[in-house]
Amino acid sequence: MLIVRAFVTMIALAGALAGCARPGPSVLIPVETITPGAKLVTVYVATTRVRQPDSMIVYTADRAPALNYAEFTIAIPPGHKSGAIEWPSGTTPNPQTDFVTVRQNLLTPAEFEAKVATRAHRKAGVFVHGFNVNFQEAVFRLAQMAVDADVEGVPILFAWPSEGKLVGYVADKDAATFSRDALAQLLTSLARDRKPGDVTLLGHSMGAWLTAESVRQMRLSGRHAAIARLNVVLAAPDIDIDVFRSQMKTIGPLTPPMTVLVSRDDRALAFSGRISGERTRLGALNVDDPRVQEGARLAKVRVIDISDLKASDDFNHDRFVSMASLYSRLNGMERDRGIGGAGQAGAFVFNSVGSVLSAPFTLVGSALAGQ
Repeated sequence: MLIVRAFVTMIALAGALAGCARPGPSVLIPVETITPGAKLVTVYVATTRVRQPDSMIVYTADRAPALNYAEFTIAIPPGHKSGAIEWPSGTTPNPQTDFVTVRQNLLTPAEFEAKVATRAHRKAGVFVHGFNVNFQEAVFRLAQMAVDADVEGVPILFAWPSEGKLVGYVADKDAATFSRDALAQLLTSLARDRKPGDVTLLGHSMGAWLTAESVRQMRLSGRHAAIARLNVVLAAPDIDIDVFRSQMKTIGPLTPPMTVLVSRDDRALAFSGRISGERTRLGALNVDDPRVQEGARLAKVRVIDISDLKASDDFNHDRFVSMASLYSRLNGMERDRGIGGAGQAGAFVFNSVGSVLSAPFTLVGSALAGQ
């Protein structure tokens, strides 16, 4: 019966997406002109995807034996709306109204490290995308968050080989598992010669599971100094609660505390819970539950309910995207109202009306900004 319900839910979700055209690799082909007033964002990429040999922009769902590196400069149109990606609507992108690629290069490992070190101003932000995301979607999503946050820092995408298909859940979980060592390698490299907290790590959905697994692996291999430099945020994490408890037993408390962004009406996580045997996912926790509040305090984890934020998808699974544009205002609110320091853990709620948070917010804003 459980399998039947899960199958019906999958068909319903597939139907909801059927009319939505997914962007192809062509959106990464550089255009020749830039519209006056456009904002430029350079996204640096480290990926476990295989690049198609005869192309500089096509990254497949095949798994690469070693990390591939690249950079993409994206132009954001003057009329850009915060939280949105203005995708090209036809075969020819319009720089006046659409996100467009203006430059792209393949990089060697040495070139990648040198460019990130030069541009990062000692700070870097790493985004690990989630399930059912293709390569170009991940690149443009990080560009959108970076420009909306409008803060200094270098945005880095860790792109693992998602199938980019709604029915590819199991294959994606395997691909994420395959990528654990590579993400740990990237984080260890980025953390070198940086101050604590200077590398913000944001994992979304299944990418949050990959994020937690990689940090756990770093702890098991004794890379404690690198972990101390991380600022970890899990957005709508698709992680079994018991699995997360086990991960945190190994990882231990972090400074600042690990932040978990949750929504009680996340339909994608509800589906994931059903196909996992009716087990609640971490990203769907109810912060009103006293057990969640006490558990967060004991684990020294910060859980923030962002259910009041507007979602741009039909599944209420991408609310974290909207938070980038709120970074400057929230950061100012924190200073003006004397909201507690970065060491505070527990369960909190974000008020989208804009009055105040019941917990510090700089960490989360910085994560989405790549600061």
